[in-house]
Amino acid sequence: MAVFKSKLGRKKEAAIIALLTARSIEEAARQAGVGLRTLYRWLKEEDFDAAYRDAKRKAFGQAIARLQQMCSAAVSTLGKIMIDTNAPASTRVRAAECVVNLSAKGIELEDVEARVAKLEQAAEETKKR
Repeated sequence: MAVFKSKLGRKKEAAIIALLTARSIEEAARQAGVGLRTLYRWLKEEDFDAAYRDAKRKAFGQAIARLQQMCSAAVSTLGKIMIDTNAPASTRVRAAECVVNLSAKGIELEDVEARVAKLEQAAEETKKR
């Protein structure tokens, strides 16, 4: 699963995957088969940190996509609850509302990312001139 720059090496890639899935840095070090001090040192390296941040961004993007896919079901749930006067649905309504709100925030984030990318591209083009 090479989701980051392959120049990092197998151990560092394993460490990034572990950091994304483990509950703590200590657990991530164990999962990756590296020492805790080594992992902390890697986290300070520019290339490793950039690859780790990129992997976190991609994982978050996948979560946002799943939320957006679930938005239709959340709307359906809200609709069913709104017409079912007998359903004690405060928990379900609250959960559905969270899905809708988080999905909307995901769209806003994607829009901001696209705008920043355009600004960065324009700045890069300006530098080349």
